[in-house]
Amino acid sequence: MFLIGLTGPTGAGKGALCRYLNTAYGIPSIDADAVYHDLLVPPSPCLDALAAEFGAEILCEDRTLDRKKLASIVFSSEDPSLRAARTKRLNEITHGFVMKKTAEILDEMEKRGERVVIFDAPALYEANADRLCSLVVAVLADRETRISRIIARDGLSREQAEMRVRAQHPDTFYTERADAVLYNNGSVSAFDRVAEEFAKAHLSGVL
Repeated sequence: MFLIGLTGPTGAGKGALCRYLNTAYGIPSIDADAVYHDLLVPPSPCLDALAAEFGAEILCEDRTLDRKKLASIVFSSEDPSLRAARTKRLNEITHGFVMKKTAEILDEMEKRGERVVIFDAPALYEANADRLCSLVVAVLADRETRISRIIARDGLSREQAEMRVRAQHPDTFYTERADAVLYNNGSVSAFDRVAEEFAKAHLSGVL
């Protein structure tokens, strides 16, 4: 199986590449965030581990995760070192659960005969999942574009969106590691052209 690792900071528009490659070439994808969300349906060992680390206040009355409360705890500090430490701990807890489930999904997809699969994972490198990939592509966008997308997507205030962006890696984290870097600052049609050029350059031998 040819596994494409897809990563980049929140709000960059990584999903646009998944949609294009699926529409144009029928390439399926695994969304690491969706895997994570499924793992948080109670009763959930992953949810229990998060509550033990960050406090029972991250749980709603029905024992589901209060995502905004968890994000506030992890990303709200003005101290960069504290934000980094909390983000690192969050990742340590969740990556193991997500990667185990992803391995099960990939095994099922391979048995179905899938030849090329995208693994859409914002924390691809942090989870060391890049080692499993045949190719890693990063999608980036400028800061204001990302903030606007986060506000529209998640219903956050500008201040909350800015906290999310501040907690992310700089672009160099991705440009220095990825096999290919795509920029998604414009329209859907403009990025489709970028995605097509990427496919021609990197996937012609496996499609």
